[in-house]
Amino acid sequence: MARQPDRIRKMAPVEYVAIAGVLAVFAFGTILMVSRDVGLASIGMGATFVVVIMVIAMLLLAMKPNRVPEGQRDKPESGND
Repeated sequence: MARQPDRIRKMAPVEYVAIAGVLAVFAFGTILMVSRDVGLASIGMGATFVVVIMVIAMLLLAMKPNRVPEGQRDKPESGND
């Protein structure tokens, strides 16, 4: 039987989008307070969202998984303690 991903692994993409969304809203508020132009603030919000998503994606691609230690079981029934 295939192992189902746990709730934490299923929620990981939502967390990344939420981080990008929060940073985009912060940029929107900052640009709106400085320039008082909603159009410019909206463009800044969209650009910030896209840039943050791309940076997170590049960082995730650069991350390598840990090596399996020597002698660790791959499957419980393999018997290779």
